[in-house]
Amino acid sequence: MSAPQDPFRFSEALVDDVAARRPMQATFMGVAGHDDRWDDLSPEGAAEVDRALRDWSARLSALPVGDGEDRWSRLARVVMRDWLDQELASHEHGDHEVDLNHIASPIQSAQMVFDSMDTSSAQGWTAVASRLEGLGALLGGYRRTLEKGLAAGQVVAERQVRAAAAQCRAHAGADSSFRAMPSAMERAGVDDAALARRLERAVPGACEAFGALGAWLQESYLPRARREDGVGRERYLRAMRRFLGAVPDPEETYAWGWTEVAKILEQMRAVAAQIAPGKSLDEVIALMRTDPARAAHDRETFLAAMRDRQARALAALDGAHFDVPDVIRHVDVKEAPPGGPLGAYYVPPSEDFSRRGAICYQLAGDGPYPLWDEVSTAYHEGFPGHHLQCGLQVSFTESLCRLHRVAYGYSGFAEGWALYVEQLMSELGYYDKPDYELGMLANQMMRACRVVIDIGAHLSLPIPDGACFRPGERWTYDVAVEMMERLGGMEHDTALSEVTRYFGWPGQAISYKVGQRAMLALREEHQRAKLGDLKDFHARVLACGNVSLDLLRGEVLGS
Repeated sequence: MSAPQDPFRFSEALVDDVAARRPMQATFMGVAGHDDRWDDLSPEGAAEVDRALRDWSARLSALPVGDGEDRWSRLARVVMRDWLDQELASHEHGDHEVDLNHIASPIQSAQMVFDSMDTSSAQGWTAVASRLEGLGALLGGYRRTLEKGLAAGQVVAERQVRAAAAQCRAHAGADSSFRAMPSAMERAGVDDAALARRLERAVPGACEAFGALGAWLQESYLPRARREDGVGRERYLRAMRRFLGAVPDPEETYAWGWTEVAKILEQMRAVAAQIAPGKSLDEVIALMRTDPARAAHDRETFLAAMRDRQARALAALDGAHFDVPDVIRHVDVKEAPPGGPLGAYYVPPSEDFSRRGAICYQLAGDGPYPLWDEVSTAYHEGFPGHHLQCGLQVSFTESLCRLHRVAYGYSGFAEGWALYVEQLMSELGYYDKPDYELGMLANQMMRACRVVIDIGAHLSLPIPDGACFRPGERWTYDVAVEMMERLGGMEHDTALSEVTRYFGWPGQAISYKVGQRAMLALREEHQRAKLGDLKDFHARVLACGNVSLDLLRGEVLGS
């Protein structure tokens, strides 16, 4: 077929094709009509996607430039070219053949995608049943692709294989989120006996499919996996480009990360002295973790506190610092399905806003749940963080092309923005207790620790002689876990999960702090240029949508 001649119509057609070839991505993007199908993750499926991407790339190159194209049409072209180039580079390097880790691989997507599906109607549950029935084929194709990587000597580290296999076992086990689906359908009030029987029959097969994959990973893949966690310089620099849309000097960034660690540590000590004069920082953090008066006593109380925090943030910020359209004035706050890594994550709204944005919490145990470091996380994931940024991006139908609104973006922008607003809320005075100020600083410290751990471990850089933690030593998994416990303020189990994440997802962990650094530097330039007030700066950043850090400055400053 002939390609559309207008960048916006071209983008529409490109998204339709991507959604048809990648139904999981379609669900996450909120593109309707594909929730009953899976991607083809086999080697043959990857080859077909590669052919399609090359065809779209050639079509884009041939797309004529119209007379007087405006800023948004030019941006659409840049976004589509960058997206296609990144996708093709990933295929060229065989990234899909080593797409196995603790946090962001098909194993996690195949479970998390159900959390983004409609579970309020018979139509939605029919799609759920179809996907459950097809899980065996999905994971079988994925396994054959991993086998192809094995045959070519492309393998991931042992630590990631063990973590992924454990997640597969959890998805196959008695507490699997799949086994709860029939009762969830009943609670949703969907009265369809035939569909209920179909769902009941599909659940065991889905669990068995995960169990079989987990057994293969443990028995066949693990003995051939790499022992080293680090991926080396070449792959790491590619990962920086993938997550930041820029390739800052890694050694300079590593040194800057240590400067941030030292600075934030002093700030934490000062706030801790306000909370409990005479006690050490470690003693104050222990108090934050154990004092029942500073915690939510059960899951529902915790979720209610986070919902209240979102409502209060919106009421305080709308109009004063941001303009919030009606379509994103509410964010769902709920518990994540069991089996995933601990922590919180955000699910963006669908492109038609029929699915609202949601913050999902993976909670450990039955409580109590300390609140000291959760307030800044609420701002990060919801208002004015991910929910505001992602929701606005989806809503900009007149200025951003469809690919930009639903499929394109960099972690450096998204996580940089979310970490920037954690600090912004401190600057604006919205942490109403020193406990929450300390929690914000602890989260900033965690992200600074991520910079030095991620770059240091993957590039085998030594810890500097003058560092405030294990000076002159070498990075190991245990050293990184200790840093996240001692300086990052994490409980032991969370630290284990986090460091496994960094080692298996190179380059992503630095995107928070490096992105925040770019946002703060750009804010200073905006102020020096006298382009407007703080609200104007935020509007300019958010109006250009999620773009690479290389592109961000010109889009905001107009240069």
